Amino acid sequence: MSTLPFTKAHLAQLSGFIDLCKNDPKLLHHPELAFFKNYIESLGGKIPVAAFETDFESPKAEKPEPKKEPEPEPEAEPEIESEESDIELDNSGVIERDADEPQPMGDADKEVTEEDMEKSDEKKREAIEAFSTGEFKKAVDIYTEAILLNPGSALLYAKRGQCLLKLNKPLACIRDCSRALQINPDNAAAYKFRGRAHRLLGEWEEAAQDLRNACKIDFDEQADEWLREVTPNARKLEEHRRKYERKRAEKEMKEKLERARRAREEHAKAAKNVSGQDSDGTGAPGMGDFYQFLNDPEIMLAFQDPEVSAAFQDISTNPANIIKYQNNPKISAIITKLATKFGGGMPGAFGGMGGGFPGGFPGGFPPSGGTGGAPTAGAGDDVGLD
Repeated sequence: MSTLPFTKAHLAQLSGFIDLCKNDPKLLHHPELAFFKNYIESLGGKIPVAAFETDFESPKAEKPEPKKEPEPEPEAEPEIESEESDIELDNSGVIERDADEPQPMGDADKEVTEEDMEKSDEKKREAIEAFSTGEFKKAVDIYTEAILLNPGSALLYAKRGQCLLKLNKPLACIRDCSRALQINPDNAAAYKFRGRAHRLLGEWEEAAQDLRNACKIDFDEQADEWLREVTPNARKLEEHRRKYERKRAEKEMKEKLERARRAREEHAKAAKNVSGQDSDGTGAPGMGDFYQFLNDPEIMLAFQDPEVSAAFQDISTNPANIIKYQNNPKISAIITKLATKFGGGMPGAFGGMGGGFPGGFPGGFPPSGGTGGAPTAGAGDDVGLD
């Protein structure tokens, strides 16, 4: 035997090549392996062409995937300007909020005697004198003594609020004036000083409202001057708030209409689905129609009657049992009503009698003109009584 002109490495490579061709025969159709293909065929071998033939020279380009149409982007909702958005206001004269130091308010349930009233009036006079000399802190303390003697006096709280305003304590002033207005809602001084306190805090709308009330109850030149001072800023804020509320209302209405539109679409879709399920291709109503007719209040009420329920249960077990109820006015009336609604072509919900009422009430059954609406079995009626 002659020696093979191949090394073990060559044989291993050849063996690997053969295994590769077994696993993937279409490789043999590659142009560069034509010599090997011809050799196999010269020995009577057959290479499967139809299953594995491939154009190696010009590989087919992969079919590009169809471009997806970009989904339309939802229209951007116009941003509603924030209620707190920047507005150009004249904030000159606005001060920092004072430390919240509540003043003694007195006992609202205290029974004030004549002696308490006299002492309170005396303290009030002292406080007025201290205020006139610019001793505002002293005036506050004296008004406090007067308030403790007579806590039911709205004027004392309003006057102490005035002193607190002079001490740049607007929060304490607002508290005193609010108490005065609880006691007497028509106290012009309380509105006046509280309005000024709101102005010092930059609360323009509240300031304008209080000063308007003060001038309405008892016109005062100083209150009117303060009102004219705060009105421009207050109007800007009021107009901005009205604009904000209008836009918000428009947005809410738009969302409400959109929800209603979607609900209508869903309802129409559901109705279409029910219609598709009911149709059997013959134009006859299906079970969906039957259940829809059962939503009729009169029919619903009728089926709550035990006698009616039992009768239809009996008919459902054997459609021929309908004959037993032809002289029952209650049952025949319901059958007539259902037959009228279905136009003589009601679904075979009870089975056995095709093309008629549930259970196969025949088309047009019960016949119109029957006595008392009761059905009669004519010669041509298919009632299942063969």
